[in-house]
Amino acid sequence: MAVARDKRPPMVRRTALRDGLVDIDGARIAEATEQLRHRSRATLHDRLHRVRMAGGLAVQAGLAAGLAYLISHKLLGNPQPVFAPISAVGTLAASVGQRFRRTVELIVGVGVGVAVGDLLIYLLGTGAWQLGLVVTVAILLTIFAGASVAIVIQAAATAVLIVTLSPSTQNLEIPRFVDAFLGGGIALLVTAVLLPLNPLRVINRAARPALDLLAAQLDATADGLRNRDRAAIQGALERLRNNKEELATLGEAIEGAKETATLSPARWHRRDELTHYAEAADPIDRAMRNSGTLIRRSVTLVEDEEPVPDPMPDAIGHLAESVRLLKHEFAAGEEPEKARERSLRAVSEAGRAYGAGVGFSGSVVIAQIRTTASDLLVASGIEQEEANRWIRTAFGEQERPVGEPAEPGETPKPPTAPPVG
Repeated sequence: MAVARDKRPPMVRRTALRDGLVDIDGARIAEATEQLRHRSRATLHDRLHRVRMAGGLAVQAGLAAGLAYLISHKLLGNPQPVFAPISAVGTLAASVGQRFRRTVELIVGVGVGVAVGDLLIYLLGTGAWQLGLVVTVAILLTIFAGASVAIVIQAAATAVLIVTLSPSTQNLEIPRFVDAFLGGGIALLVTAVLLPLNPLRVINRAARPALDLLAAQLDATADGLRNRDRAAIQGALERLRNNKEELATLGEAIEGAKETATLSPARWHRRDELTHYAEAADPIDRAMRNSGTLIRRSVTLVEDEEPVPDPMPDAIGHLAESVRLLKHEFAAGEEPEKARERSLRAVSEAGRAYGAGVGFSGSVVIAQIRTTASDLLVASGIEQEEANRWIRTAFGEQERPVGEPAEPGETPKPPTAPPVG
């Protein structure tokens, strides 16, 4: 009779040893190997995402470099058109949203480098110590003038080129000026006219990792509260804390999209939609931070064995779904009505949880659900004051004048900000 073959890895198969002992090390190694495989898949996914994000920039840089070389060499007769493509690539490689400024900085830096280099060559000649002195003076002058780092670097680099190439190449100064201007101009032309990226697509790609991260960790927290799994909630907190890269990418994408919509006539019709996205960046950042407080207090709640009413994890789950809906509706260019509705459902469930009875950390979690929901409403385009009014209504509070006593038997209001400690 044929026996089915055990297809598990050998180290997992050999867990049972003689005398009833268990191969603990083998099981640990198998678990570590599986974690490594999962991490490798995640790393590959991240790298592919970065390639997709940078693909448009790479094509723009290649086109700009080729055009700058062609124009400088063929039309302007420059036999060595090195500086034009370098300037074009340098402009495009600058932080998105700062390319026009980068072009100006390139030209200013070239001017300082040419002036300092020519003056000191005229007075001192060329050589190793003269080169060192030229670079030092160029850097100190630009720093004294309050120039940016880009101007300082460009001035120093130009001074080096002037000193080292002047003995063999005559009249280098004017071509260097022209090439810097040409390269920067070509870069702006490619960005604005020849190959403008779709600003909304750029922002959507950049926003996806940040919003996915937030939604996933809120979901993990909700599940952790249902199961009173402290380790799961702590893991969600640690993952959410590593969000600086996602937020920085989103901020840069918004600035770059605004620049494209300003410079490119083909993208002018996107300005209103971009304004919506730009105004959402700060509330999303606040939602991230307030969610971090929510998750941190959830860890304490489980540690202190406080009560977890069923509506509490449900409310956090609704917050996660609101984030996903916000991402989807922004990407589709729709009014985020569903995201707003889900945020208010989260607040309503939080009100039910508070009414059922919570402890100290539980009250902070409830407060942070309200605050995060308010941030998401503002991100969706609602004014802060209006969002606060919606939150109070969804929670079940009745507005009354300040100082008026509560009705007998009325449930006290929860804290609207985390208590100290």
